[in-house]
Amino acid sequence: MPENPPAEPGNPPAEAGNPPIRVLLVDDHQVVRRGLRTFLEVQDDIEVVGEAADGAEGVAKTQELAPDVVLMDLKMPGVDGIEALRMLKEGGSRARILIVTSFTEHRTMVPALRAGAAGYVYKDVDPEALAGAIRSVHSGHVLLQPELAEALLSEDTHRAPQGRGGTLTEREREVLGHIADGRSNREIARGLNLSEKTVKTHVSNILMKLDVADRTQAALWAVRNGAARES
Repeated sequence: MPENPPAEPGNPPAEAGNPPIRVLLVDDHQVVRRGLRTFLEVQDDIEVVGEAADGAEGVAKTQELAPDVVLMDLKMPGVDGIEALRMLKEGGSRARILIVTSFTEHRTMVPALRAGAAGYVYKDVDPEALAGAIRSVHSGHVLLQPELAEALLSEDTHRAPQGRGGTLTEREREVLGHIADGRSNREIARGLNLSEKTVKTHVSNILMKLDVADRTQAALWAVRNGAARES
């Protein structure tokens, strides 16, 4: 699974026919939201569609505005980032949640990833790297540092039965291996010479058969059970 992406050169325009990535900012500090908005608004392929000052407002704005990506702080008054993540997942939101945090402890980040975050960056991240992270999670990638993946794996050792992968077809195991590599549906489709629609169907079947909620948990299952592809 890839680390937080390096800075991407330039400011790539939205591809022809593709709308910009719609982003919602959720942070209790106005100065942080203002700084994020100032930078992101000069990105041709990213559009800031709204802001929220706490988790409850973030959930409501996500339901109202249907953003593609939500930049979510963890520590906020009232409903914090982790509870907001859980509420969004329970509500069936399709938005990809990217945590923007100043906390580095595993005990803080693990619950966020387990609650459904697609990855995280630190608040001192280089601006171009932040834009790259937004593009990456929007494409379906999971952004996970190796040391945090190890923490998640060690916590999960006692949680899940080891034999659930027995019902996966050979093709589903191939797709699962690519998920563990952090590849998006489009990249998997290209690598396996399949349509994106077919890949989406395989991914849905994998999540159902493994009884996991999202791609992050499927990737962790693959690593823990030896289903990841060899480098």
